[in-house]
Amino acid sequence: MSDVLNLIKKTYNAAPALRAVEDRQLKKILLMLADELEAQQKIILKANEKDVAKQKPGDPKTDRLRLDEKRIKNIANSIRKVSRLPNPAEKIIERKKLPNGLLLEKRTVPLGVVGAIFESRPNVTFDIAALCLRSGNTCVLKGSIEAEQTNLAAIQLIHSVLKKNKLPAEIVTLLPAARASVNELFTAGKYVDVLIPRGSENLINYVRKNSQVPVIETGAGVCHVYVEQKADITKAVKIVTNAKVSRPSVCNAMDTVIVDKAIAADFLPQLKEELGKYEVEIFADEPSFKILKGYNHLQKATADDFGREFLDLKCAVKVVKGIGEALTHIREYSTKHSESIVTEDKKNAELFLKEVDAAAVYHNASTRFTDGEEFGLGAEIGISTQKLHARGPFALEKLVTEKWILRGNGQVR
Repeated sequence: MSDVLNLIKKTYNAAPALRAVEDRQLKKILLMLADELEAQQKIILKANEKDVAKQKPGDPKTDRLRLDEKRIKNIANSIRKVSRLPNPAEKIIERKKLPNGLLLEKRTVPLGVVGAIFESRPNVTFDIAALCLRSGNTCVLKGSIEAEQTNLAAIQLIHSVLKKNKLPAEIVTLLPAARASVNELFTAGKYVDVLIPRGSENLINYVRKNSQVPVIETGAGVCHVYVEQKADITKAVKIVTNAKVSRPSVCNAMDTVIVDKAIAADFLPQLKEELGKYEVEIFADEPSFKILKGYNHLQKATADDFGREFLDLKCAVKVVKGIGEALTHIREYSTKHSESIVTEDKKNAELFLKEVDAAAVYHNASTRFTDGEEFGLGAEIGISTQKLHARGPFALEKLVTEKWILRGNGQVR
């Protein structure tokens, strides 16, 4: 057995020890983890500095990789919030007596061993560990080489907390950052129940195509904001700007603004004033290029710029004739993550909310709210863009499956 598979097997074997922990103790462990994270933040930040120093200047991934005291505090507070959430496992969903006398019960149970592959963001190590501990799942984590030192420091802290509570460190396992360990994880179906990729579209596609372990997709987000002809322009400028610049390197940031032709000449000049403050590069289609002419960071859009997740201070602009064209464009290029319409027309707003196929659909609000924390779900493993099992913020409540339990008195069929 390879070293990587042996690590995964140890995590599988540690599951009974975790399931035996009382709910009150699980909360205590999470609170201790949050406190230890803040107490030892210098160690985490020092490791993170080593990872950040290796990045190329201007690489948009650096923002997702970098930790500071504020982000450490946010992670710790998120862990505390998870500790206060109810355990989603062991809930009775249904209970009844069958005609043959069998007592039937359906209850929620942990998924078992949760595998996760993620890029750059070291906070994910803490988020997934906290969510899995709270729901009674052991977990196998595969971070990227970019965050290797930060992840190693994080796992050492997590292991120290588990050991202080007399629990096996293998409840949370970090696999080697080398890519070779990914293939071992793909074929570990005997020991891993689900595999969750969180990162770029390339990563997600690679995992989906190659994994023999069931996959729940999260991550890639090509998000649109449609400024409809009856939009409040001041409101629209504010929403579009926030959706693009507040944190451009994350999956819920806007990539394409769709503008109704009827208001494009009024809206786009005001938008460029705001985006210009942040030096946002705009890839404009033919009609919008003419209106935006003179903007310092303007390029003509190519076909590849629509449906592109920029993860940077860049966006595309598309002018359409009415909501029908907007819906067609979104249907063609959306990754079914987050989509928004800005309008004062309630009929078209409701049409958009009904017809757009995405995990989160907004009216008069920024796409940046698609987040487990913002939805009141605590931390998240990622944003699921598929329809089976979980959709939207993949948080604590979805880290369970169901089990049927039947109690009899000698019944046979």
